[in-house]
Amino acid sequence: MSDTVVTWRTHAPGIWVVTMDRPPANALGLPILDGLHALCDAAEAAGDVKVVVIESALDGFFAAGADIKHMSTIDASSFLAYGDRMRSANDRLEAASFLSIAAVDGLALGGGLELAMACTMRVAGAAARLGLPEVKLGLIPGAGGTQRLPRLVGHGRALDIMLTARQVPADEAHAIGLVDRLTDGRAVDAALDLAAELAGSSLPAQLAVVRSVTAASELPLEQGMKLEAEQEQGLFEHGEAAEGIAAFVAKRRPDFA
Repeated sequence: MSDTVVTWRTHAPGIWVVTMDRPPANALGLPILDGLHALCDAAEAAGDVKVVVIESALDGFFAAGADIKHMSTIDASSFLAYGDRMRSANDRLEAASFLSIAAVDGLALGGGLELAMACTMRVAGAAARLGLPEVKLGLIPGAGGTQRLPRLVGHGRALDIMLTARQVPADEAHAIGLVDRLTDGRAVDAALDLAAELAGSSLPAQLAVVRSVTAASELPLEQGMKLEAEQEQGLFEHGEAAEGIAAFVAKRRPDFA
């Protein structure tokens, strides 16, 4: 439930489907941003959410970007507050206590792609097109785009995408690592299949993997190795490793929370 333009439902134990529905193009104005914050609040309060899949109810659009009409009516201080709200929604999603998958069909542009990049993984349909066209507005991708895109596709490819403002087709996006899985069918169906795979493993271990892999692009090797060792030790002492090891020895399926 929640805001009228961002709703969620339980698809299976531990898996929520989140739907954005703000015609005509899911512009990321305050209604969607507030809805995404409400989603994070609800999922964290529920305590049993392992994976959320974020989809669009609109044909041809995942999310077309920031709310330009809103931006045309505000002053500098309001623009700063709006940008902070968008950045904080993405940051909360990236750092959440659950995994997230963006199911991208159609256009994911500007803030829409920044939202998708804040998710743990991205699944795209064959007709998806992704881009960061902010330079055409005299702006830059300011909700994480200049930072997350190079970490996914590399420095040169990121500059190519942002400086040309071009739309990257789904097959190229998959080839360069901007999306993780490509499907000929509906992105949400493939994303739910992936969510089912993810939900069967230990969430604390998966979140530790995410933290460690993120550190690989941010820390020197020695510090990254130290963080990896700390994550591993923490899982053994306080995570679900005891159940995983016991299940392996007993040749049974582990009972992860």
